[in-house]
Amino acid sequence: MPVANSQPRRTRSGSRRDEAARLAVLHAADDLLAEHGFGALTVEAIARRAGVAKQTIYRWWPSKVEVLLDTLIEDSGKRLPIPTDPPTAEGIRGYLRAFARFVTRDPAGKVLLALIAEAQHDPATAKLLDERYLGPRRERERDMLTRAIDAGTVSPSLGPDATIDALIGPIVYRALTGSSVPGRLVDTLCEDLLRPRSG
Repeated sequence: MPVANSQPRRTRSGSRRDEAARLAVLHAADDLLAEHGFGALTVEAIARRAGVAKQTIYRWWPSKVEVLLDTLIEDSGKRLPIPTDPPTAEGIRGYLRAFARFVTRDPAGKVLLALIAEAQHDPATAKLLDERYLGPRRERERDMLTRAIDAGTVSPSLGPDATIDALIGPIVYRALTGSSVPGRLVDTLCEDLLRPRSG
């Protein structure tokens, strides 16, 4: 899923953004979402917390969803990188453990969950989330798994996409419902899905 720093930045109209102001806006959006939730988050509140004009935010981002997406892309690229090392079952397990921590403890993980929830009843958010975050990240997750399959270090009985869904889905579900993600759950998912029992 749940993009890295290689994600190309989209060109936006308006003057070139001051980096300090840009980061202030992203951090403000992150903090306010954690404090008040998606529904109560407004561009006005983000501008106030960041110390910038509301018009400045609208010049750089069309909506609060776009602000949150940039926050998510930037933070997950730093704090939840997809492994590029030679692929192993243990490497995939480590990534899934990090993902579980991300969606249950990291403020940026809360941004991801909020956008997933909003996407369920807002097609525009669903489209943006898929185009800018979920789709690109899925490609790299698929590549990680496919390289492990080709190297013979894992042997899933499902195809790559179904395997990713089966690994990620329970973690996201538990996080969305406010439940913890036990390490044993991740271990069992990896054992059952990446190294299926013979016979």
